[in-house]
Amino acid sequence: MNKIFNAADSQKLKEIMQYRRDVRGNRFIDKEVSSQVIDQLLEAALFAPSVGYSQPWQFIIIDEQTIKQKVFNSFTDENNKAKTLFKNQKSSTYNQLKLEGILEAPINIAVFYSPSKEPVLGQTSMADMGKYSVVCAIQNIWLMARSLNIGVGWVSIVDPEKVKTAVKAPQKSELVAYLCVGYVSEFLDEPELKTAKWQKEKLKAEVIFKNTFT
Repeated sequence: MNKIFNAADSQKLKEIMQYRRDVRGNRFIDKEVSSQVIDQLLEAALFAPSVGYSQPWQFIIIDEQTIKQKVFNSFTDENNKAKTLFKNQKSSTYNQLKLEGILEAPINIAVFYSPSKEPVLGQTSMADMGKYSVVCAIQNIWLMARSLNIGVGWVSIVDPEKVKTAVKAPQKSELVAYLCVGYVSEFLDEPELKTAKWQKEKLKAEVIFKNTFT
């Protein structure tokens, strides 16, 4: 089937991307995420492109509080280390930010990259292409979730090995993302770090070039 989309479809996709947000724990509400919805998110993930059609992703759906607590403990340890790296105003801002929703979100999803033992078409020169494929799957989850009015928060301030231990992941698997998933009280009008003035928004001219950088 040669599926053709129209301008309304393009506009809707643009809005979903534009209003996607990284959701913190203070936004999640006490509402169950059904297994049918989780299936929709994972189906979207599996639609993602992958280098050499390798499909190198693995997803662990977590709803056990004991596992969440182990991951949260890792976040706490790593967050305490991170606090020392930021100085002056950023230090104050960092301490005020809520940077995860591990315990508050009803569902957590740990996303792993499973490297191939054999050469992968398209990955022979750029070894990280497999991990980039996993990131494409994560973005699909994020966009599908937003279209269903479900929040997703990506927690990167964790020790990957401790997360692997908590979910009993295979030794060869590499953690790419730890996601917090659930319904939310609101979606913010703009990214929280933009509002907090953590970084200045870059202009198109600063990041888009033609033919060469100069």
